Amino acid sequence: MSEKQKTIKHSFSIDGVGLHTGKKVTVTFKPAPENYGYKFARTDLNTGVLVDADVDNVIDTSRGTSLEQDGVRIDTVEHILAALAGLEIDNVLVELNQSETPILDGSSIIYVEKLLKAGIVEQKALKRYIELKSNLSYTDPENKVEILAIPSKEFKISVMIDYESKILTTQNAILTDIRQFRTEIAPCRTFVFLHELEYLLNNNLIKGGDLNNAIVFVDRLISQDELDYLAKVFKKPRVEVLREGILNNLELLYPNEPARHKLLDLIGDLALVGMPIKAHIIATRPGHLSNIQFARLIKKQIRKSRKGEAIHTFDMNKPPLYDINQIQKLLPHRSPFLFIDRIIEMGNDYVVGLKNVTMNESFFAGHFPNEPVMPGVLLVEAMAQTGGILALNSVDDPQHYVTYFVKIDSVKFRHKVVPGDTVIFYNQLIAPIRRGLVSMRGIAYVGQKVVMEAEMMAQIQRK
Repeated sequence: MSEKQKTIKHSFSIDGVGLHTGKKVTVTFKPAPENYGYKFARTDLNTGVLVDADVDNVIDTSRGTSLEQDGVRIDTVEHILAALAGLEIDNVLVELNQSETPILDGSSIIYVEKLLKAGIVEQKALKRYIELKSNLSYTDPENKVEILAIPSKEFKISVMIDYESKILTTQNAILTDIRQFRTEIAPCRTFVFLHELEYLLNNNLIKGGDLNNAIVFVDRLISQDELDYLAKVFKKPRVEVLREGILNNLELLYPNEPARHKLLDLIGDLALVGMPIKAHIIATRPGHLSNIQFARLIKKQIRKSRKGEAIHTFDMNKPPLYDINQIQKLLPHRSPFLFIDRIIEMGNDYVVGLKNVTMNESFFAGHFPNEPVMPGVLLVEAMAQTGGILALNSVDDPQHYVTYFVKIDSVKFRHKVVPGDTVIFYNQLIAPIRRGLVSMRGIAYVGQKVVMEAEMMAQIQRK
């Protein structure tokens, strides 16, 4: 049975403190349209930039997983992403008023509980998966890391940790059913060794750290003076060490809670591939750096397998939603700068336009006349005009509005467009239209070939 994509039913917010910045932060989760994925936005910057939860945007893994896009940075995203992926939610917009997500209790459980309370709803589009056709492996001999993905009909994950410590011995954690994530994995907290904690404290790197949001393993003898110092730093009346070597008498939820948390981190980091994975992941001593490197390997393999494949198919024979006469009633463009002949499909968050490229186009007279090629900038313009139809359909009286470019990004030209080609433009919203700002990702096809793609932002304005 085919599964449908999911988003949340209601928006909600969580307040907390960033682990490393120590700054108070409010994170807000909002429903998102089909095929949206996970995106982050900084409301404090007011730039309109959306940061895709994409492994290509990872810029730092030293103290968590950090993303950056168009100069906008989001830090420590792994616990939020683990909660979303662990609940099999596909489309969500996450807004923050600071750069770092709140650490909360050091796990994903608070996010999971709030997401479940907000409600999870099915959408119309089918869920898409990454399905591996062969084994994929990553090794880092220096750090004794190995990660292997084996093709499987279901998502399963096994983690083993061994830090050669008498306090934290070899541990294993296994998740065979993603539906167990909320109870078996989500509550498991992050952990740190005392010597790592001392380094972070001495370098002022965990301003939001608290003994309530991390398990601290004491891996050496520690004096009462040092315990008193830690109590002062963490504003506790007293700090003690259990015989197991854990600070502050924290009770472990599971004997293998550290291994389970590493499994949680791995789920969050692998969510940056962009789609849920059908595979059995086996990881030894995984960390954020290795997780991200492995996610990049998966994405690279998927790109190779999909090279040259068309993602969408369109019915060219059904009557158009808008013919050229109807298009001219919405768009102010006229020949020779009207580049769309028909609109063949449209939904709440997408639109499909068509252009027949003929030898009679005026630009062929001067653009490589001996070997005519449609100029790339005009392909971008045609794509934008297609998106303009969707944008103008979002207002009640579209004849009184016009759209203007604000930004063009990630433009790629894959193949030439020549006379005789029929170009299909598929545009989909990257984010819901807000304050008249329209963000879209477009793909242009000729037959089964992707000829061009771009991300665009436009502003709807009254004439």
